[in-house]
Amino acid sequence: MILDTNILLIAVLVVLVIALVWLIRFEIKFARIVKGTGSVTIEDSLVHIQKQIDTLEVFKKETLEYMAGAETRIRRSVQGIETIRFNPFKGTGAGGNQSFATAIINQNGEGIVLSSLYSRDRVSIFAKSITNFTSDFELSDEEKEVLKKATAKTR
Repeated sequence: MILDTNILLIAVLVVLVIALVWLIRFEIKFARIVKGTGSVTIEDSLVHIQKQIDTLEVFKKETLEYMAGAETRIRRSVQGIETIRFNPFKGTGAGGNQSFATAIINQNGEGIVLSSLYSRDRVSIFAKSITNFTSDFELSDEEKEVLKKATAKTR
C-alpha cells in the first residue's frame, strides 16, 4: 500500500512537472506573440497586428498611385536624342559637315526635330514638331534618319 502511494505521488509529481514545462513553453510562445506590441492579451496583439496591416494597405495604395504617376512622367520625359552632322552642299564645297539634324522625343513619340543648314554666307535653323513619331512637315533624309535613330532609343 505504501508502494502504491509512492507510485501515485511520483506520478502526480511527473504530471505536475510536465504541466509546469508546458506552461513555461506556453508563456515563452505568448511572449513572442505579444513582443514589442505592448499587449497583455492575445486580443490586444491581434488588434495591434490588424492596425499594422491597415497601415501597410494604405502605404501600398499610396505607393501604387505614386508609381503610376512616375510612369506617366517618365513616358513624357525625353527618351531619345540623336544628332547627325552632314554637308548639304557636297558638290559645291560650301558648308562642310557643319550642318546637323537633331531629334528629341519622348516614349509617346512627341518631340521636335531641329535642323541647321550651314553655308559660308548664312545659317538656317528649322524646327519641326513630332507627334506619334511622325511630323506634319516634310522631313529631309537626314531628319528622317535622325528621327528613326531617336525612336529606336525610346523602345
